Amino acid sequence: MTFSKYVALGDSFTEGVGDPDPARPNGLRGWADRTAEALAARAAAEGADLGYANLAIRGRKLPAIIDEQVDAALALGPDLVSIHGGGNDVLRPKVDLDALAASYDEAIGRLAAGGAHVVMFTIADTGDSGVLKVIRGRTAIFNEWVREIAEKHGATLVDMWRMRGWKVAEVMDEDRLHLNAVGHQAIAIAALDALGVAHGLRPLDPVPAPVLSAREQRAADLAWARAHLAPWVQRRVTGRSSGDGVAPKRPTFQPIG
Repeated sequence: MTFSKYVALGDSFTEGVGDPDPARPNGLRGWADRTAEALAARAAAEGADLGYANLAIRGRKLPAIIDEQVDAALALGPDLVSIHGGGNDVLRPKVDLDALAASYDEAIGRLAAGGAHVVMFTIADTGDSGVLKVIRGRTAIFNEWVREIAEKHGATLVDMWRMRGWKVAEVMDEDRLHLNAVGHQAIAIAALDALGVAHGLRPLDPVPAPVLSAREQRAADLAWARAHLAPWVQRRVTGRSSGDGVAPKRPTFQPIG
């Protein structure tokens, strides 16, 4: 497939948190930028250009993504839209997954009816995460809804739940919530492969995770809790979001390079 107008929607996953690049908007690269670079190279090989917009904002739950980003995307008239959401929703113990899926279904229907090919994502399996293992059941149910919605609307699905074989410590940022550059590159490759787009991306070599003693692991866990878990809990208690005051990094179509 060749595309000329690509819009990426979502939360921190699509904004690129965990894959820093000071030279880029919001100081982030991420899998969507990496995917857009490959799509631009593909278009250039055929004598065309790619316009790329990224409306994703960290911390957004799925209803906010739909309310704030879907109409804005449709107004741009894209022929390709990627959307990832739900991760911040399933973290909450009180979430109506059926209602969430119904609103997601309606949003994907509008994107598809607007003429865009849609790429959707399931949420990665949290079974290997000691802290996030408690949301595994909610995640599995939400993912089954995502598969059904993608099939209904002819969307391309990147099924991260079924992406096995990677070591969590090698693909995750130090906050243990977001992908690092290795992980973002892997998702870009998976998205392009799912679309059937020829590309030259190759997996990045991970930095081997250190082997820690039980005492060292406890110390590392405590340091992580102070630096990352405590601020997350404080935001939940005070009703704030990591995305407060953050603007979309690419609100209009721009070339990428």
